[in-house]
Amino acid sequence: MSDSTRTRRDRTHWLYLAVILAVVAGVLVGWLAPGAAQSFAPLGTIFVNLIKMMIAPVIFCTIVLGIGSVRAAATVGKVGGLAIGYFLVMSTIALGIGLVVGNLLQPGAGLNIASSAKAGHNLADTAHSAGGTWEFIQNIVPSTLLSSLTTGNVLQALFVALLVGFAVQAMGATGEPILRGVALLQKLVFRILVMILWLAPIGAFGAIANVVGKTGLDAVAKLGTLMLAFYLTCVVFVFGVLGLLLWSVSRVSIFKLVRYLAREYLLIVATSSSESALPRLIAKMDHMGVERTTVGVVVPTGYSFNLDGTAIYLTMASLFIAEAMGKPLSIGEQLGLLLFMIIASKGAAGVTGAGLATLAGGLQSHRPELLDGVGLIVGIDRFMSEARALTNFSGNAVATVLIGTWTKTVDVDRVRVVLDRELPFDERTMVDDDHGTPAQAQESETKDLVEA
Repeated sequence: MSDSTRTRRDRTHWLYLAVILAVVAGVLVGWLAPGAAQSFAPLGTIFVNLIKMMIAPVIFCTIVLGIGSVRAAATVGKVGGLAIGYFLVMSTIALGIGLVVGNLLQPGAGLNIASSAKAGHNLADTAHSAGGTWEFIQNIVPSTLLSSLTTGNVLQALFVALLVGFAVQAMGATGEPILRGVALLQKLVFRILVMILWLAPIGAFGAIANVVGKTGLDAVAKLGTLMLAFYLTCVVFVFGVLGLLLWSVSRVSIFKLVRYLAREYLLIVATSSSESALPRLIAKMDHMGVERTTVGVVVPTGYSFNLDGTAIYLTMASLFIAEAMGKPLSIGEQLGLLLFMIIASKGAAGVTGAGLATLAGGLQSHRPELLDGVGLIVGIDRFMSEARALTNFSGNAVATVLIGTWTKTVDVDRVRVVLDRELPFDERTMVDDDHGTPAQAQESETKDLVEA
């Protein structure tokens, strides 16, 4: 009775079926009526902007509640330091994997391409306009306390939330009313987010129709080798490297974790943006049993520093361009480019279209004669960005569980119960009032159903 009632109340599965249909419809419209399809572009942009609108409030509430509820401030510093160290190591490994696969497959060998210098130079200018690493660090501090919640800068929201969380923690019992108020605000924020997510099919249709209308299916076919190699590399990285690491450290199956996050993956494919699933990742990691402090620090930080998919893309795309232009890179040049990309991928993390812009900026600084080749992959970058986003998202989900294990801020029993589908995620509210036992959660849910 409980299962059937839950099924009637949770109708969100219809939402994600609608997203799939919208993606198929978008491809057909983009293929059959490309001119009309491009006019639907604002639908995708509006939906992604609606999601981005909610990211800062979600991060703020999660961080403040997490830090305000722990006694030892050192716990937050330990989590943050471990997260940054892990992100640097994994990004370097991902860059190395991209180099190995690119050298083995050589997808650009023998391909004659036309110069497209304008596209490459414009993208390089976009990357350099970010101001480099120091400007990136300087911009973490907002101009005002409230502007961090309105500018859309994830790291600014994280910075201010940390300050508020530590301040509330220092207030002791006096800060309890503030925590209760933030908890209510969090419930409101997630309720709004649930409402916005019902617009996902419209956003997915607009985004997919626009990109297919602009590039056509031929653009995908012409560079299919690079795309296939990139997608396969991302799959091997997620299920091989990350999966093995997750099992060896946390004894958690990557397949169960991916199944648990299936709806988030679909949302990313529909919007080609991992940011569209950031609020849901925070909510799901919290529900899975990772402490809010760890979730609130690792996930937002990872979205700027843990870009595994982007790292693989940077090296594979660089090798592809060099080979396609008949100017292959020597091993020494590849290692030099690898070191440069480690820095460049962090310095331009806040740039819109960071993958393509960072690639152009890196080539201009390291091998400027290759910059003209960036125009070759501009047409299919939108499709490759989906694999980047999915891999980045997977890397951050795995990182949250790993760092939670290392810092002992994860409930191992709850993780097992949630991933075995014994304690479903509440799609109606996206918020857990507590991390009680499965029995307590079931009792609470039964009470809610009776009262309803």
